[in-house]
Amino acid sequence: MKVGLARPTRPRVLMTTDAVGGVWTYSLDLAAGLARAGVETTLVVLGPSPTPDQVAQAHAVPHLTLIDTCLPLDWMATEPAEILEVGAAVRGLARGLGADLVHLNSPALAAEGGFTAPVVGGCHSCLATWWGAVKDGPMPSDFRWRSQALWQGMLACDALVAPTAAFAEDTARAYEIPRPFVVHNGRSAPAPVLGAREAMVFTSGRLWDEGKNIGVLDQAAALIQPPLHAAGPLQGPSGGPVVLRHAQALGRLPNETVTRWLARAPIYASAALYEPFGLGVLEAAQAGCALVLSDIPTFRELWDGAAVFCDPYAPEVFAGVFQELLADPVQTERLGQQAAARAARYSVEAMTAGVLELYRHVRPDLFPMPHQEAAA
Repeated sequence: MKVGLARPTRPRVLMTTDAVGGVWTYSLDLAAGLARAGVETTLVVLGPSPTPDQVAQAHAVPHLTLIDTCLPLDWMATEPAEILEVGAAVRGLARGLGADLVHLNSPALAAEGGFTAPVVGGCHSCLATWWGAVKDGPMPSDFRWRSQALWQGMLACDALVAPTAAFAEDTARAYEIPRPFVVHNGRSAPAPVLGAREAMVFTSGRLWDEGKNIGVLDQAAALIQPPLHAAGPLQGPSGGPVVLRHAQALGRLPNETVTRWLARAPIYASAALYEPFGLGVLEAAQAGCALVLSDIPTFRELWDGAAVFCDPYAPEVFAGVFQELLADPVQTERLGQQAAARAARYSVEAMTAGVLELYRHVRPDLFPMPHQEAAA
C-alpha cells in the first residue's frame, strides 16, 4: 500500500523504531492506538532488520507501512557523521512521504534540523543516563560524542517525551534541558492463558545489557531449588555473549511463547540497574505474576504498593524473597492480583491519549484539542 494514497485525509506520522528491544513493542502499540484515532503511521526501522515474527506483528497493525532501512542506530554508529547521514535519510523519507509529524524514537537524528514537519523526540534510554546508573567514572570518548549528538538532537526537537517521570528527570539533569513531557508506556493485555502455576521464577529482556543486571538473578538462581528461567538474547549487537551458570537460558522467544511462560510462572523478577520503563514487567503484571523488582526510582514510580523491592546488588535478598513466595502460594497470588490491578493503568489507550495530547501541542491544526473536536 502506498502511504497517503488510500486515505489522504488521515494525518501521517513518520516514526522511527528499532527491532532490538522495547522500542519495537512501543512503536507497534502506539501505531495501533494512533490508527484507532484516525492517524496513519509509517514505521522506519533502523539497525538490525526485524525478524519474520516481528514483521508479521507490524503487518497486523492497520494503517501502518513498514520501511526497513538497514541504516545504523545512533548508538551503533561508528562516527558522528554517520548519525548525520542517517538523520538526512530519515529527513528525506519524511519529506517524500509528506509526513505531517515526525516522531523520532532516536532524537539524535534531529541534530541537523531541516525537517519540514514538527519533530517529537522519544526519550526511551540513552548512553549518558545508562552510564550513570551502571558504571562509575567518566564516560569513554565514544559515549561522549554519541551523547553530544543526542543533546543536539533533543535541542532541535519541537517536543520530547519520556516513559516515566523518574527517567524524564534523569534526562533533564544529564543534558541540562527542560524535563521531557511524561507519558507512561502501555500495552494491551493478551487473552488469558489457562493453566496451573508451576514452581519457578521467570525473567525476560535484553540479557546482554549490563543495565539488566542478569548476573544478580543468575547468582540468586544458585540459592533456590526451583528453576529461574531467563528469556531474551544473550548476545548483543556488539561484544561477547553473556553466560548464565545457574539460570536456565531460553533465548529470544516470540511474544506468544513469552505469554505462555508468564501464565506458568508465579513470580517475575527484574534486578535491573537501569530501566526507563520496563515493558517486560508490565507484561508480567498483566499476566498476574507476583513482581520482585530492584529498588530503583522508575520501578518505585510505577509499581510501589504492587511489588516486592530488593537491593539490586544483593542476590541473596532476591533468593530469600523467591523462597518465601514459592512457599506461600496465597501471598504470591495476592501480589499477582495487586500487580494486575496496577497494570490496568498502563494501557495502550492511555498511552495513545497522552501522545496525542503532545502531538496537539506541535500540530494543533491536525490534532485539535478535544473541545475543538467537539465543536467541529
